Amino acid sequence: MCGRYASARSVEDLAVTFDVGADDVDGVVEPDWNVAPTKWVSVVLVRGDRRVLSTARWGLVPSWAPDPSVGTRMINARIETVADKPAFRDALAQRRCLLPADGWYEWSTRPDGTRQPHYLSRPGREVIAFAGLWERWLDAEGRPLVTTTILTGPAPEDLRALHDRAPVVMPADRWQQWLDPRTTSVAHLLTPTADNVVVAHPVGDAVGDVRAAGPALVEPVVVPEQPSLF
Repeated sequence: MCGRYASARSVEDLAVTFDVGADDVDGVVEPDWNVAPTKWVSVVLVRGDRRVLSTARWGLVPSWAPDPSVGTRMINARIETVADKPAFRDALAQRRCLLPADGWYEWSTRPDGTRQPHYLSRPGREVIAFAGLWERWLDAEGRPLVTTTILTGPAPEDLRALHDRAPVVMPADRWQQWLDPRTTSVAHLLTPTADNVVVAHPVGDAVGDVRAAGPALVEPVVVPEQPSLF
């Protein structure tokens, strides 16, 4: 699953990484080492024939929802069922996006029953692109709210000690097909994240507080007398 992640790169870095022109950046969020549901996040999508770096609120609100509170339950969409779920199937067909990230957090259970957070990132600290969907919801006065969800699949073998689900990390050679609304079939792109894509290390408990911020959240910590997870 993905319930907390880090996205702390500058807008300039993201624009270069995702090949977005300076005139196609229409939203900015501050670097965030502790992204939580309902926060505003960066998304990459296609508008017309141009790739755009924009923003959306994390937690997808279907266009037919009576109010935006349903988004808190739709931060993730499962690849096994996304094409069949009324909340997601139209967005899968027409409104796909990428969510830039530096890494994400998962929690394991310590021997005493408490939870140990871990940070998962690329070995070389390259950008991660989560496969996502976006949607536009209108309030009673016609004001739009753009929201997003992260697609998840079965976790790769090397991460299952932490969780049985993982966000879908979209390889760069699939970005164009995934984003292009003219791509009519994306089933072949919806594959779980492979082994050895990310590495994990334990981090401090501070990340469990949504108010905590800063790069210190992802610094490794020593976990005494804990057997290796991998």
